[in-house]
Amino acid sequence: MLALSRAQVPQLALLRQLVDEVGSAKELLENASHIRDIIPDATPRLVSLLTDSSLVELAQREMEFIEKNSIKLICMGDEAYPSRLAECDDAPLVLHSMGNADLNARHIVSIVGTRHASEYGKALCENFVADLARFVPGTLIVSGLAYGIDVCAHRAALKAGLPTIGVLAHGLDRIYPNAHRATAKQMLDCGGLLTEFMSGTESLKPFFVQRNRIVAGISDATVVVESASKGGSLITASLAGSYARDCFAFPGRVNDQYSCGCNELVSRNKAALITSAWDFLEAMNWGDATKKKSAADLQTELFPELSPEESAVMTALREDSDGLQVNQMVVQLNIPINKLLPLLFEMEMKGLVKAVAGGCYRAVMM
Repeated sequence: MLALSRAQVPQLALLRQLVDEVGSAKELLENASHIRDIIPDATPRLVSLLTDSSLVELAQREMEFIEKNSIKLICMGDEAYPSRLAECDDAPLVLHSMGNADLNARHIVSIVGTRHASEYGKALCENFVADLARFVPGTLIVSGLAYGIDVCAHRAALKAGLPTIGVLAHGLDRIYPNAHRATAKQMLDCGGLLTEFMSGTESLKPFFVQRNRIVAGISDATVVVESASKGGSLITASLAGSYARDCFAFPGRVNDQYSCGCNELVSRNKAALITSAWDFLEAMNWGDATKKKSAADLQTELFPELSPEESAVMTALREDSDGLQVNQMVVQLNIPINKLLPLLFEMEMKGLVKAVAGGCYRAVMM
């Protein structure tokens, strides 16, 4: 199967059909010169690709790398092969995996978005994942280990104790971007890395698009957090739709560059609008979170150890994603400024709020 996967046949559905008709990848390669007995109109190009004498040599060299680096080779038809992905016509014949993730977990969610994530987008992503962990423990979080929303989703999953898989656009002999190497290493202990590419494969632009189909196909649903009007996130969302997967998007302000893609997905009915994990869980009918909770209940659950003043600040900041100035909070919360400033400082040290431009504060846990 590994040798056949190196044949570079562009129509993967055709390749799968051939394997099914012949009986196995091994038999297909051994009888490739007679492929026209099965497909009379097979092109000379297809015959040439399947009879390439270097395929077995490449596979043997790759097997040495796999064994040396404790990589799992998962072939189509194996019990460990992602069953959801196998439903897609263009699913890869072979996957290379590192880590301990269950690729057939009961609940799998792909989270994608812009590489230029805003604080708003990062907060949405972090809180979405944290809530998934609380209400649907064990959910596998999938993304592409890229800058922005991707790595935010992975890190949020690790923080929340959820397994997370990074789908790569290159071989497992490297990590791109290199800045995420430490995060990738952490993921090996709680999730892992997955790719269809053999070692030595560089992260070329077309491979990112190929990677996106795995991100979309391996999961129950794709969630787009922030996206410009063009980009890989919209490609992933489109692929999810083509695979009959659920697709969701967080909205943003109409004039935000990296929200217009999400807004367009919603307006064209290519994604359902969500504003929280509760919306998502209700739509997917997952977990106990489908039961409506009062605002007071949610506040108690989210911030069980906060003082009344801290809870009041968090409630106010969560209701305004743009943040509030200190003088606005003084009036709104009726807390004297000489008490509010030390309170905000303590909350910032706890990682609950963050000071931003213009003398404003935003909730880190929204």
